Amino acid sequence: MTVSTAATGTARIARAFARARDEKRLAMVVYLTVGYPDRAATSGLLRAALDGGADVLELGVPFSDPLADGATVQRASEIALRQGISLAECLAEAATIVRDRDATVLLMGYANPFLQYRGGLNRFASDAAHAGAAGIIVPDLPSEESAEFDAALDSQGLARIDLYAPTTPDERLARLVPHARGFVYCVSLTGVTGARRALGADVAEFVGRVRRHTSLPIAVGFGISAPEHVASLRGVADAVVVGSAALDAVSAAPADRRADALRAFVSSLAAAGRA
Repeated sequence: MTVSTAATGTARIARAFARARDEKRLAMVVYLTVGYPDRAATSGLLRAALDGGADVLELGVPFSDPLADGATVQRASEIALRQGISLAECLAEAATIVRDRDATVLLMGYANPFLQYRGGLNRFASDAAHAGAAGIIVPDLPSEESAEFDAALDSQGLARIDLYAPTTPDERLARLVPHARGFVYCVSLTGVTGARRALGADVAEFVGRVRRHTSLPIAVGFGISAPEHVASLRGVADAVVVGSAALDAVSAAPADRRADALRAFVSSLAAAGRA
């Protein structure tokens, strides 16, 4: 599973965002659950997302209690778990796509699978770095309780991406955001993941509050499902994150057209993110 890479995880993230900035467009972060809709499909879907314009891939680590996720991701996790998908297999998928496509890859999952990884967090961080992963997103891990994770990840040059909601007080933003790595993930609304008809009305104001505390890129996610959502974030954010809507595009397509459907969907969002 070892991948030779000259760049640390944080450097890979910076490179992906810099490329989008230089091209005057929003960066695209696309989430896909490993093992959904089946084990064999994951590799092709990751490639399709990249072909459609994804700059960063989020590989969803299946978990039995994904408390930040809505029905779409919950169902995908259940299907993947029934197939026995483990964190080790997610790392193997990361290694393959990094080796074959030099992709920037994050693992998105809940704290328990990382804590239960064979050999512990230090072993996980080492294996993730060797796989070429850039970092992790752990939605049920508050930044204030992340010291053990951060120590392991920092030693390997990996980023732990924090999520902040519109309800986050300014005092907490001022205290935590300056210590962020990679980029800052702003949740567009309160609630769980899932496609929405419209984004929260206060997204621009919220992103502005976050920007006062960091020079890192800011990505907006949760609820993004249409080109008009992406277009509305030009000049506001640096990136968009799409997850449930990407899985919905896969689910709605015939089995032999899933990759094509995902590629076309991501491409439509990427086009909306160009100035």
